[in-house]
Amino acid sequence: MDSDNHIDIRRLVRAHGARQLTIARLNAPADWQGELRTALVAHHEPVTIFSNNDLRLFLQSFAIFFTATMMFLL
Repeated sequence: MDSDNHIDIRRLVRAHGARQLTIARLNAPADWQGELRTALVAHHEPVTIFSNNDLRLFLQSFAIFFTATMMFLL
């Protein structure tokens, strides 16, 4: 490898980061803080012991365990 042929990776990474930041700024709404607040309020759920996803996961896991146990006992 020739020592004179170095790629300046830092410059390329900085340029890529600047392009990504510019794209993000162009795609962001004018009132991005308000949009963020409304999105956070929309996704806010009261915390329960078993949410719908937790209950579904528990039932699926129990069904798999029960099936495996019955197959083992047979």
